Amino acid sequence: MVKTASSSIIPSSPLRVLFAGTPEFSLPPLRVLLAGDCEIVAVLTQPDRPAGRGKHLSASPVKQLALKNNVEVLQPASLNESQWLQRLENLRPDLLLVVAYGLMIPAKLLALPLLGGWNIHASLLPRWRGAAPIQRAVEAGDRQTGVCIMKMEATLDTGPVYHCLTTPIEQQDTAGTLHDRLAEMGAQALTHCLELALTGGLSQPLAQDHSKAVYAQKLSKAEAELNWNQPAEILQRQIRAFNPWPIAWCELAGQRVRIWRAEVVEGTPDCEPGSVVVLENSSLIIGTADKALKILEIQRAGGKRLSAAAFLQAQGGKGF
Repeated sequence: MVKTASSSIIPSSPLRVLFAGTPEFSLPPLRVLLAGDCEIVAVLTQPDRPAGRGKHLSASPVKQLALKNNVEVLQPASLNESQWLQRLENLRPDLLLVVAYGLMIPAKLLALPLLGGWNIHASLLPRWRGAAPIQRAVEAGDRQTGVCIMKMEATLDTGPVYHCLTTPIEQQDTAGTLHDRLAEMGAQALTHCLELALTGGLSQPLAQDHSKAVYAQKLSKAEAELNWNQPAEILQRQIRAFNPWPIAWCELAGQRVRIWRAEVVEGTPDCEPGSVVVLENSSLIIGTADKALKILEIQRAGGKRLSAAAFLQAQGGKGF
């Protein structure tokens, strides 16, 4: 990154913020704004979507929190329509804050606020730009990750960075546990940057090294199928990365099962890739290309998520 001079721009007080976010990850930063001295001029969130078995329309977590706090909620299907841009311009925001919103922000909207647009991104940019940075970091075996507050540009996750916080990725971390930790870290990073912005002490952001950029492709259900001809460590990382969605799965003895948690163990006798061994201590072992995986939590299609021991007990102790 290239360091530039400090910024002397001091926005109005209270800071007028237009917030854009949709899922659970967006909630801690929104709570920071609600609890602080900022004025949230409106909240942008995606339109209500069908959810659950009944496919009833469901409001996003951000919409629910905003309405509880009497904040105006706007739900455009696209931000490229002129009437929406005019309506947002009339709000006169000092800052557009985007946290996992899910829609592209047009350049005209980024140019409206005095401080431009900030994005809280769940990776250490430029590594893992894109839709699934948390899951891809776990899947790749990264030792650490973090959150960045980035000044937004029209192109995806390419903007210069104001502030980063880092955290190690532990062996027991799943995408779910890391998601929750990073969401809170995003709120901490936002608090830091807001304090500096309100006193004129916010430095100009540092440009990303685009030559080191890595893209985090969106997850698909298809890639969650486990291939037992892969090494055990790769499979274990996939299981952690796809927890809590789309959940790693495989077919064992003709039965489709989800694998929620597993750990790498040394191979057992006659444990070929995909073969299942049930040990006397109720351990469920599956062979891989090199070592083996000990299954810790498993779920049959239509059944409950169970420990391996409980699963085997339900099977009469025989397994597959």
